[in-house]
Amino acid sequence: MTATKGLEGIVAAASSISSIIDGVLTYRGINIDDLAENASFEEVAYLLWYGKLPNRSELDGLQKQLDQYAEVPREVIEGIKLYPKGTNSMAALRTAVSSLALYDESAGDMSPEANQLKAIKLQAQLPTVIAAFARIREGKEPVAPKKGVSIAYNFLYMLTGNEPAEVAVKALDQALVLHADHELNASTFAARVTVATLSDIYSGVTSAIGALKGPLHGGANEAVMVMLEEIGSSANVESYIGNALANKVKIMGFGHRVYKNGDPRAKHLQKMSRELGKLTGNMELYEMSVKIEELVTGQKGLKPNVDFYSASVYTALEIPRDLFTPIFAISRVSGWSAHILEQYQDNRLIRPRADYVGPVNAKYIPIEQR
Repeated sequence: MTATKGLEGIVAAASSISSIIDGVLTYRGINIDDLAENASFEEVAYLLWYGKLPNRSELDGLQKQLDQYAEVPREVIEGIKLYPKGTNSMAALRTAVSSLALYDESAGDMSPEANQLKAIKLQAQLPTVIAAFARIREGKEPVAPKKGVSIAYNFLYMLTGNEPAEVAVKALDQALVLHADHELNASTFAARVTVATLSDIYSGVTSAIGALKGPLHGGANEAVMVMLEEIGSSANVESYIGNALANKVKIMGFGHRVYKNGDPRAKHLQKMSRELGKLTGNMELYEMSVKIEELVTGQKGLKPNVDFYSASVYTALEIPRDLFTPIFAISRVSGWSAHILEQYQDNRLIRPRADYVGPVNAKYIPIEQR
């Protein structure tokens, strides 16, 4: 056996959900550019789950289900109130999602119908959980979700208690579309490994959240914002990036394992970052980001990925930095659950082998002789 570090280049599953072929990302065969420019996030979620875009009746039906299940059990909210001060937002989400299973009577029902409904429940409830956590830690009561509005609208509304601006809703909705799925990324693979044991969908999503928490996956967008804050202004970009490159410090938000010619999602977020900067009258973050891109791409040949411009987009929307990755989860739970449902349909326990590199022919030594 020959080991491949990080399973790079290894095909681990057949899937009809999303593809990355020659640098082009598609969901169910539809180019991400087409979806980002035209589709709502709810349409994309339906596409990922059911394999086709919904008609008006089907989309209305999904909206009613999302409305029905958006409220979170009171016990889960009370549990969030008991989390220690300073709890990491992704740790809070991981714990809350796991606890949701305790209050779902169908959590152990493995029928296709029950699992599909649980996917919808999780999609509806993650925004409520994250917004509730954000308010509770500020000493505020959670805001109940509205009915008949989009997930993007509801999240911004529950986060602030105010009606969000149309441009903010549009920006967040497009960001959710761009993050919805990405083939066998680390968190999706973690979810599939978990449910391949025939564990439940809540366990699979909890595993995915645990993987997404890491800075080399979902946490990268938060790290980008930390970097922007450290730089401070456009005048400091050249010296900061120069020093980082000279000292071989990893610059977050650049490069991607599967995109050698640039992440196709990045250009949409760059455009959004520019538009939001103009709207708010503050172009500093956008201009800093463009300067960083020019330097890193020019000197290292690395291009920005989806995380790079999402940092300035979410900041322009006045979203706290440590909620960037939880927002990623709001979107990606659509893809996670689609992959979980696909895994259940044609399941085989995922059990790779390891290339053993330890000692051989070792003998037990009695404790008196050690």
